[in-house]
Formats: sequence, C-alpha cells, structure tokens
Amino acid sequence: QVQLVESGGGSVQSGGSLRLSCAASGFRYKKYCMGWFRQAPGKEREGVAAIDSDGRIMYADSVKGRFTISEDSAKRMLYLQMNSLDPEDSAMYYCATARHVAVTTNAVFFDYWGQGTQVIVSS
Repeated sequence: QVQLVESGGGSVQSGGSLRLSCAASGFRYKKYCMGWFRQAPGKEREGVAAIDSDGRIMYADSVKGRFTISEDSAKRMLYLQMNSLDPEDSAMYYCATARHVAVTTNAVFFDYWGQGTQVIVSS
C-alpha cells in the first residue's frame, strides 16, 4: 500500500520561504515520477514540479526560478523548497507519484496522492 504524507506547510508573508516534505512508503518502482501539485479554492489543480527516477525535473512556468524540487530516494523523501512566495502561491499542496512514466506534471498519470498540506501566503 503506497502512502504519501506531506508536511511543512504553514503561513508566511509575501517574499518568505517554506520547505515542503513528502514521506513515501510502500513505493517500489524502478521507473517513476514524483510531483508536487497545488489547488487553490475555485481554481483547477496545477502541476507545480516533478522529478523522475532518472533525475529529470520539470517546473510550471509560474514557479520557475523560485521553487526547487528534490528527492532523497534512499529515504523515500520528496521536497519542495519554495522561495519568494507570493499570495498567488497560496493553495493546498499535494505530493503524488506516477509509475512507469518519465517526468511530467500532468496529473492524469499520477496514481497515488497524499492528503495535502496548506500553504498560505499573506501580502
């Protein structure tokens, strides 16, 4: 049973930083992609960043240069370092995994999802 547990969300002022973490368990695929998604009230879910088992990385244009995704595969941990946060970044952030696919932020490929961690950025 795959489980994903996010942590690290919170409230921060505009320009601040947060680091999200995702602990994955029960995930045993050699070829995979792990990603961060977000959804704000009244908005569609957005793929923020992803990293695959070959180390390829993809970012949404809206976060390029501000967010950094990383992975500690030995610890089964996924991270999202978020800098220069803007109120537009406020959302519930989800960690997700996709099996047997190369790097993508297309949610349709992702099989397992965490419960999410809330990020609130105030101006």
